[in-house]
Formats: sequence, structure tokens, C-alpha cells
Amino acid sequence: MNTIIKNVLHPTYGRVNVLVEGDKIKSIISDNTNYLDQSNEYIDGENYVMFPSFVDSHAHIDKTVYGLDWFCNDVGAERIDRIINERDQRSKLNINYFEQVVRYIELSLKLGVLHMRSHVDIDTQHKLKGLEQVLKAREKYKDLFDLQIVAFPQSGLMVRPGTYELMDEALSMGADVVGGIDPAWIDRDPKGSIDAIFKLAEKHNKPIDIHIHEAAELGAFDLELIIEKTIALGMQGKVAISHAFCLGMPNQKVTQSLKEKIKEANIHIISCYQAYLPAVPPLKELMEMGINIAGGNDDMRDMWSPYGTGDILERMQFISMKNGFRRDADLELSMTACTYNGAKVLGLDNYGIDERCNANFVLVKGRTISECIVSCPTDRIVFRNGKVISQNGRYLL
Repeated sequence: MNTIIKNVLHPTYGRVNVLVEGDKIKSIISDNTNYLDQSNEYIDGENYVMFPSFVDSHAHIDKTVYGLDWFCNDVGAERIDRIINERDQRSKLNINYFEQVVRYIELSLKLGVLHMRSHVDIDTQHKLKGLEQVLKAREKYKDLFDLQIVAFPQSGLMVRPGTYELMDEALSMGADVVGGIDPAWIDRDPKGSIDAIFKLAEKHNKPIDIHIHEAAELGAFDLELIIEKTIALGMQGKVAISHAFCLGMPNQKVTQSLKEKIKEANIHIISCYQAYLPAVPPLKELMEMGINIAGGNDDMRDMWSPYGTGDILERMQFISMKNGFRRDADLELSMTACTYNGAKVLGLDNYGIDERCNANFVLVKGRTISECIVSCPTDRIVFRNGKVISQNGRYLL
């Protein structure tokens, strides 16, 4: 059975009728062609906006305590305090990783988030326990949910002996991306940390995604080392930097040079734009330069932060607010960051809402893209492979 979505607002073509045939978007017709065929299923799109399926380019699916008793967060203010607290609390709470990841995936599907890059902790205390359960959950939902896994040394790669070997094993088990974190601030060995990350990437033929929280000149220093290594090894387009707070520092002379080098190396930037951050990468400026910048939720009700709903539409709102966007055209940049740009990061094929694209999309109740971003309606119809899998917040499968 084919599906006809009648009179829906398409971001590019305006009011159209969309024909879905099998798992593909067959045609987009702007006139009032009458599809009088009882073999077709009809959906009235009159009050909906058609979005590409949402992409969460930066998540921590193994960390969430969503659905459990409230976690009272009284951890210290420093990043290292949160790292140590989380490692210890994971043991005390005896979290069932598989159940938590399943909760997160099903929540994502209801919201229209069909694709995710998630960092999964690899450390010498918990070893590969979390990864094993995340891989199991990914297999369970493989036909509905695209989950790209980053082997992530949250506690540091060089500073905790044995982590490199665990990362090596994680990549052999099925992790898709080599992760890293603050080569100077956490690992205390910028060159050694970056060399180790790229060595793992070369060995396993995997892309890279490194957290750089380091601010100002320290972050710029590490970014320059990563850029040099990317170009030297011919890994342009295969490296992402998550957060990159240093790109938001006031020293324009330094940041402009960095941005130009990032563009030359074709490095992806992924940022989550939490309200409490003092400096963030300037989304519009980077896009105008031709740098691919994507958005993600980061924390979702975990031991690092009590905030987060998993809703990428809501994240578009946060990104817009953090960047000071008021014009409709600027708000739509946030949509691009959390859809098309995220799809580039994950390397998704046939992504989008044009003819011949995979029929993965979200119908959101509203009159314009900007209205949907500002109001975050829960009234959504989520399509995966041409079939409705969720409607009005109810997971149907």
C-alpha cells in the first residue's frame, strides 16, 4: 500500500502532496492532483510541516537515568568531579544498561529522532560492560534506529593505563568511531593523546570524534594539533570535534585562523549549546564559511545534568536562543544543524525529503518551521521506511 500525504507544508516546495511508495519518497507534486485509488492510504497534512527525520549527533545513551528514581546530583563543580562521581555511582546504582538504552531509543523514536551518534564510556573501572549492552540494544532496533557508537574514553586515554587496549577491543567489537577527550586538560599529554587516537583510527579504519571542552588558547592549541594530524594522514572529512568551546572565545584573530584551518581540513563541528555555557561556536558564521556544524542533545537526564528530554526539536530551540536567532531564516539554520548537517556527520545515505530519498521523516503540527521550533508541538507523525511508527507521542510498534 502506498501512502499519500495531502497538502503538507514542505520546507522547499511549499504546499504539496507527497507520495510514499514502499520505503522511498516516490514523488512530490505541487498541484491538486486527485489520487482516487482505494489502494492508497491517505494522511491529511493540512496542519503539518514536513521535517527530515531528526539526527542527534552527540548523545550519551549509556549514561541516562531516565525512568529511574530521581538521581540527586550533589557532585562538585569541576569536570573531573563529575567524571569520578559518575564512575562510582554506576557501580552503586547497578544500572541495567540494556533497559536504559531501550528506554532512550523508544523515547527517541516517539520524538522523531531516528539517527544518533552516541558516545559510550570505555574505562578501566567498568571496562566494556556498557558497550556490550548498547550493542545488544542497537541490534534489537537496527531496522528502526540508526545508532552510531563512539568508543569514548571519558576518564582519559593516556592518564589511565589500560584504556588504550580497551578502546582497541571496543572498536573490534563493533564501535564505529574512535573517541577522545581533552588531550591537554584531561589526558595531560596533548601529542601522546592525539597520536593514540589517530593510531586507533588508522588500525581500525574508523572516523574520529574528540570532545574538546578546553577553552580559549588551550582549546585552540589542541585543535591545531588535531588539524595538522588530520591533514597529514589524509583524514579530511573523517574527523569531528565535539563542543569546541574555544571557537567562541573573544580573540577574533585566533578564532578566525582556526576556522579557516578547520574548513581546510574538512573537520565537522558538533555542539549542543547548553544555556549555562559561557562560550559556544557561532553557528551561522561557521555555516556561512562552509563548515559542517551539527547539533546534539548531549546529556539526557543523567549523572552529569538533570536536564534533557531527548527532543531534537527542543534542541533546535535551544540552539536558536543561544545564538540569538530571532529571524525565521536564522531559526531554520538550527533545523539544518539537527537534520542535514547531522546526516553528513553520520554519513547517512539517501537522507532528506526529496524524491528518491528514504521515507524517514516527521510531520510536526504547525504552520511554519520556525513556529514548530519555538513551540515544540508533541503532535507529530513519525515515518520510518515509509511506515508510521509513532503518532502523538505514542510508539506504535
